[in-house]
Order: sequence, then structure tokens, then C-alpha cells
Amino acid sequence: MLAGCGADDDDAGDLTVAAASSVQDAIRACAPDVRASFAGSDELAAQIRQGVPVDVFVAANTALPEALAGEGLLDEPAIVATNALVVAVPADSSVRALTDLAEPGVDVAIGAEGVPVGNYTREVLARLPAAQERAILANVRSEEPDVKGVVGKLTQGAVDAGIVYVTDVEAASGRLRAVAIPADLEPDVAYGAGVVTASERRAQAADFVEGLTSGPCADALRARGFGPPP
Repeated sequence: MLAGCGADDDDAGDLTVAAASSVQDAIRACAPDVRASFAGSDELAAQIRQGVPVDVFVAANTALPEALAGEGLLDEPAIVATNALVVAVPADSSVRALTDLAEPGVDVAIGAEGVPVGNYTREVLARLPAAQERAILANVRSEEPDVKGVVGKLTQGAVDAGIVYVTDVEAASGRLRAVAIPADLEPDVAYGAGVVTASERRAQAADFVEGLTSGPCADALRARGFGPPP
């Protein structure tokens, strides 16, 4: 079970994984038998704090796993993957640069504040000249609870551009095009994962986390554009 993510227990299908929505396709592919919940990392962290039974937490940042570890709710987390932030637009869009999002009439979707993709987005915008930052934020029409929500607004035609991970563009089967964010503005996007201390399947959970960096689950992440841990 766990499709080679490192566990060999016959009950591996009972493992419960709470993971950032951006890794959904990879985990579904490499570990189809786990019970998985995908949402914004902040929402999943809140559920763990509330006592929702979870064995593994995979977040789209390192801050949330480290915070849970500091509260005694998560074992020492590991960085399991990296990613990059991009501007996503429809394939035929005239948007060619991040600064084009400041132009009048360009409707933008971003992640909500507190969601990793939303926090990364605000890091980027804060590095722009203040007038450009204000103009882009003035064009924001939707703040989504996870990155899939931003992608959904784009593919539905509700907005002209969104700020997402490059892996989300690659998963869009040609419907979206990635516009690179300048290197000096690009945040360090790293995914942290750990075993929930209250887990009753700690050995399986530890195997799963290890399998995110080596083996078929790591391969599934790389195949979908995620980078290796630094």
C-alpha cells in the first residue's frame, strides 16, 4: 500500500494525510490508498490544533509545520520539496510581466492572507515600488482560501491573471501560461511535512514523510514540477 511512498504496513490505507492542495495530484498518484484531505495549509493546521485526527501534515510552507512542532503537535518537520511562484494567465493573454497586473482593467486573483500562496504573493508585491504594489492590489478581485481556488477563477474566466505555483500551471494541460516573476522578487517556496504527534500510526506516518523525499512519491512530485529539498 502507499504505492511505494515508503510504508509496507498492510494497514497503510488507514493513514490519514492532510496536505496542501498544490500537492494533491502528486499524492493521489503515488499514494492512492491513503485517506487524504487537501486544502489550504492554514486551514489544515487549524484542524490539527482542534484535534482532528491526522497522521501526516504536508504544508506549502515551513512556518506552519514549525509552529505546530513548537506547540508539541507535530514531530520535527522536514523540507520535502520546493516550488516557484509565477503569474498564471490564459494561454492567449497579453500579460507578459508581473507589472502588467497593475494596468487598469486587469482583474487579478490571489491567495488570501494567511494561506501560504497568499503570503508568498504579498512578499513579492512588497518588493515592488509602492505605487505598483498598490495598483496591483487595487486590481485584486478575489482572495482565495487555497491555490486551487485561484486556478479555478482563472479557468472559469472570472479573472485575467492569478499568482500561483508553477506546478499549478503545468497541471492545467495547456489552458494556462506561466509568466515568470523576476528572480530578485521570487520568494523561497519550500514545503514542510511532519508526523502528527497524536498519530496512532507513527511508523507508517514517518515512512510516508521519508517517502516524499525519496522513492515513487518523490518521483511523483518531481514529475509535476516540484523541486527537491534544498
